[in-house]
Amino acid sequence: MSTQNIGSSFDEFLAGEALLDDVTAIAVKRVIVWKIKQEMALKNLTKADMAKKMHTSHSVLSRLLDETNVRLSLITLIRAATALGKTIRIDLV
Repeated sequence: MSTQNIGSSFDEFLAGEALLDDVTAIAVKRVIVWKIKQEMALKNLTKADMAKKMHTSHSVLSRLLDETNVRLSLITLIRAATALGKTIRIDLV
């Protein structure tokens, strides 16, 4: 057993394994999907309704709602937020 990572943080471990960006992207995408699905439920929107409000296809919406697909265009995210009466706020910290 290697003692290289004993005492280090999990983020440091992931960074050392070149996985931190990928894991962070998946975590962020899961939060985005959860929030979109929550708003859709509150507004009683089906996937078909949501795609129509976004002026996009069902397949684009499916990719947006796929938690494992971290390839996401900003315009798709903005269209989803607008369709739900929300805005997007992005910050670098």
